[in-house]
Amino acid sequence: MDWHGRRLHLVGIGGAGMSGLALVAHGLGARVTGSDRAADSPALTRLRAAGIEPAHGHAAEHVPPGEAVELVVSTAIAVDNPERVAGAQRGLRELHRAQLLGELTRAKPTIAVTGTHGKTTTSSMLVHALRGVGADPAYVVGGDVRLTGANAGWGTGEWLVVEADESDRSLLELSPTIAVLTNAELDHHATYASRRDVDATFGAFLALAEQAVVWDRPELTALADPERLTTFDVPAATLELHPGGSRFELDGVEVALSVPGAHNARNAAAALTAVRLAGIDLAAAAAALGDFTGAGRRFERLGTTPAGAEVVDDYAHHPTEVRATLEAARTLGPRRVVAAFQPHLYSRTARQAREFGVALALADVVVVLDVYPARERTEDHPGITGRLVAAAAADAADGRRVAWLPGFSEAEAFLRAELREGDLLLTLGAGDVDALGRALTGHGPSLR
Repeated sequence: MDWHGRRLHLVGIGGAGMSGLALVAHGLGARVTGSDRAADSPALTRLRAAGIEPAHGHAAEHVPPGEAVELVVSTAIAVDNPERVAGAQRGLRELHRAQLLGELTRAKPTIAVTGTHGKTTTSSMLVHALRGVGADPAYVVGGDVRLTGANAGWGTGEWLVVEADESDRSLLELSPTIAVLTNAELDHHATYASRRDVDATFGAFLALAEQAVVWDRPELTALADPERLTTFDVPAATLELHPGGSRFELDGVEVALSVPGAHNARNAAAALTAVRLAGIDLAAAAAALGDFTGAGRRFERLGTTPAGAEVVDDYAHHPTEVRATLEAARTLGPRRVVAAFQPHLYSRTARQAREFGVALALADVVVVLDVYPARERTEDHPGITGRLVAAAAADAADGRRVAWLPGFSEAEAFLRAELREGDLLLTLGAGDVDALGRALTGHGPSLR
């Protein structure tokens, strides 16, 4: 692909998906500009290192002059955003980020990973395995691939690996060769009215692909054309969980992982099944996954506190993900598991507070922060706070301590006094709760 002469302006360029697209488009020769409400972040630092200088904040003047500029937006960018308004007034072409990603999927054979949980880790495993066997894929993933230190790149190999976002149905803009479905639950309540609605979208996505890789569960395999379906699972008889990893057998090949939890074993089974369909030797790909250490903000070890507690950050923002992460933490054999959870979105918190509380009650000590609103407005959700989750956790915790500490300052002070050598602290959530973990380990400024 040669995008020389193309001019792209990405509104919200610092987002996980948008920053990856910016890097790839820039690498393909496009002139890329953008803006973001954040002044600095790891993603923005990476963009600057590549020669892209994002503007801080959103303003009409950030949109470059000329009629050939294409405005790229995500669902999170409101229609009254001043840059969208300026673009509309000037008659500029506007693209959803999924449309731009769709263009990339039509340039190379593509493995696209979707599902309610595990998309980023499974996609990262695919990139890691393909690079490990010398295939050097292109990729656009929703988190940093540890092996490369980036969330996107245009490799020289045959394949493209992408994360397919179901949150706004934008995955239907893609043209996958191999579609991977890890699982399905109702999560994005503003988009989907029911689980049946979710299933219909995943089914439509699988129908776009030449081949479908689906977790071997009847309710999921029913969504795919049997003629194009390959299933995956982890045989329970062969699965061994141990501190820091797992071991299992897949079609006669032993797989040994360095990331904990049964959920990561399933993610690996999905990735390896897709890699084999792409023509890669299964044993070679499995061996390449042996040193996979995770994706950014997916069971990411941040360090230790001065008292000797280990701190791990995870993007878990759904009850199923919270439970899986806590179960994975238990395999490490800590003295205590302490969970600091930041709910993500008022709408999700209102609907699933009880389920979050039950999941969090697996920890020995629970800290609940206030809601990270993301694209939602506080005034539209009166009475919805993290206290709902804290109360549900207290009800389910059977006497174990639960602390409702809305602000980072309060939470940091509590955890500094609470954590001891041998403890494992999990900072959980899709917002900015990782800043709390970094503060506690000295890898970020204090939040007090």
